[in-house]
Amino acid sequence: MSTLAIAHEALLPRTGLAAQLPPPPDLPEGDRKPLTKKETAADHPTWCPGCGDFSVLAFYYKLIEKRKIHHEKITTIAGIGCSSRFPYFVQAHGAHYIHGRALPFASGISLSRPDLHVFVFGGDGDAFSIGGNHFTHTARKNIKLTYVVMDNWVYGLTKAQTSPTTPIGHKSKTDIWGAADRPINPMKQAISAGATFVARTAATNPNHILAMMEAAMDHDGFSFIQCLSECIEFFPGSFDASIPRKGGVFNLVPENHDVTDEFAAYKLADEPFPGSFGIFYKKDAPTKNGNEAKIISDHRAKVAGLADWQILQKSFDRMK
Repeated sequence: MSTLAIAHEALLPRTGLAAQLPPPPDLPEGDRKPLTKKETAADHPTWCPGCGDFSVLAFYYKLIEKRKIHHEKITTIAGIGCSSRFPYFVQAHGAHYIHGRALPFASGISLSRPDLHVFVFGGDGDAFSIGGNHFTHTARKNIKLTYVVMDNWVYGLTKAQTSPTTPIGHKSKTDIWGAADRPINPMKQAISAGATFVARTAATNPNHILAMMEAAMDHDGFSFIQCLSECIEFFPGSFDASIPRKGGVFNLVPENHDVTDEFAAYKLADEPFPGSFGIFYKKDAPTKNGNEAKIISDHRAKVAGLADWQILQKSFDRMK
């Protein structure tokens, strides 16, 4: 069996013959050592030297080790773009999916495998341009997964075109006169779409990245993290204003900020750059996972005791 087939089978519910076999033995969690970076690192990252994505990857490894996530539970999904190469660099289950469609693919995994916590990684183009509709609908459905978007304000993989977050005036290959369209505000968009966890961090503050990813992982619902990640090839110095060692400021969300106050979160999201960093918004709300599980449970109760073929026959009878 190919590696891809094995990975695919591992992500699916146990059905058919597999359902009749006993599950593989699980060691007690206390007897399993946490994975090290050496055990989770795969191919050498191919990003440009100095890219902020290296920092995010390093602390994803750290998260896996700290939270004792074992190989069979790691699920890393991405779309297309520089940041979306993530699954190549993680030695575990994952998929490098098509442009802008990482979230619906990850949603299917989350709904069918409630024992996994799915991490999705993408860039500003993949997330907010071709994937903008999926971002909106995944947020409103409140599907349990974490979406980390490495926002560099430019299309880097395709060599410097204007992206949905490119600030007005920046000159690129598609706007040689300077970008004229107003950029989107990812934080506002996430809050308005219905995301129940919205946070902001930067690749230059690795400990903060880890803290945000941990908080997102612990949240029961759709967690969104905007991570500023500089493209040193096509937009160098873009985030200097948020880097203290370069004369900028890294302002944390005020301690008195009420993360359940949607209006207060909008006010934070409206601050001029560099703005604040931390958790803007967080609330408890029903998840798509919970809603679907209840629907399935309710319908199964109606056909309790019937064989599969009898359930199928009842469905056919209703269509007559």
